[in-house]
Amino acid sequence: MKSVTLIRIYWIFFVPLVWKKDLDNEKCSFLRKTENAVGYNPKRDTINRLRKFKIQKIIELPPPYPNGWYGILKSSQLKAGEATCVSCLGEDLVIFRTKKNIVFILDAYCPHLGANLGIGGSVADDCVICPFHQWKFRGTDGLCINIPYSTSVPKGSKVKKWISQEVDGFIFIWYHAEQTELPWDLRVPMGEIDDAFVYHGHNEFYINCHIQEIPENGADIAHFNAIHKKNFINGSWVQKKRLFGLGSHHWKARWSPLVGKLKYLAEVNLNHYFKLFGKFDCFRMEVSGKQIGPSIVCLEVNSYTFGKIKVVQYITPIEPLLQKVVHEFYGPRWIAPLMKIFIYGESLMFERDISIWNHKVFHRNPILAKEDASIKKFRLWFSQFYSSNSKLYSEATNIVFFGILYWKFLRTQIVSRTSVALRLTAKWIWWLDF
Repeated sequence: MKSVTLIRIYWIFFVPLVWKKDLDNEKCSFLRKTENAVGYNPKRDTINRLRKFKIQKIIELPPPYPNGWYGILKSSQLKAGEATCVSCLGEDLVIFRTKKNIVFILDAYCPHLGANLGIGGSVADDCVICPFHQWKFRGTDGLCINIPYSTSVPKGSKVKKWISQEVDGFIFIWYHAEQTELPWDLRVPMGEIDDAFVYHGHNEFYINCHIQEIPENGADIAHFNAIHKKNFINGSWVQKKRLFGLGSHHWKARWSPLVGKLKYLAEVNLNHYFKLFGKFDCFRMEVSGKQIGPSIVCLEVNSYTFGKIKVVQYITPIEPLLQKVVHEFYGPRWIAPLMKIFIYGESLMFERDISIWNHKVFHRNPILAKEDASIKKFRLWFSQFYSSNSKLYSEATNIVFFGILYWKFLRTQIVSRTSVALRLTAKWIWWLDF
């Protein structure tokens, strides 16, 4: 019994809580019962169903990959001397860490015969070595500097090198459509995590929507009391009314953009209290933070119940209309039991938003009430992350290319079928003459 108790205490105080949900785990799926028949693949069919629904509105969609920094891998997932492959932003990338703990990001495919450098590739000095024929590519510029069975290296033997940065236990990549813009330094706006803080866990979600819709929630003041008023015990689907009389959450929010050299930042402020049994105000929280570019949000939570907490949100577009969202939670060690409750509640609250995002469409010019002024401000602010060469949805998904192929196929079929019909008609006329 003592050992069991010790294990429980250890889990409560020292084991981070991890909460993960994929698209096929969504509770609000609206799938018909008949779809549970043989051959039904929940994950595949859920993704295809949602995308088919949203493709009808692609004309209104902004470019799927805004310019900015993106967190693509936890530092702990890449040890010194290792290489791995990550797919995001419509790209396949190899990320490797040298023995000197320097991280490099290159395009994943070897220009020789197309092997993936991140799958089976090895690291030597500041280079990654292709697993197929041992071509060696330098991390600083992507150049091939050695071919073990050749006395020379062919001209143009290189892969694209991406700008990267490692901050607060995450590896970030700089993505910009113009490829000439120099990035801002992430270390300044993100700041450093307090030395007294420890990592308490994270949640991870895959969401079917445009990336812009997720941070827009911070500027959508009215949605807080519409979606997040019911207590978290009601679960992730807002229509449930389990133990509603226990109490409700109340929110007051403010969102404002910065200007000048810090125009890539926006400030988020949120006040919360829980009204217990409709009478007593408790669990007060004051949340302040920054939206950093299109994909990062850093929040500081001050609460009499939980103390001081830091929450960091990373959004990474895997491909158009498929976002990976991670929330990481940091705080003092002694609040570990309360942090597990906090992470659980925050995960359920966020899933309420996911239930909306997965089934909505993006309106480029929505009809807004006068109280929705901050949404208009947000969209104007967010537009700075698109540029003239930003890929449109049709370009990122090759819809135009496949449309041309389909039209050529259709034209071939029409010509072929018309030819067959004419031959049959000629034979029929010839037969009538006899």
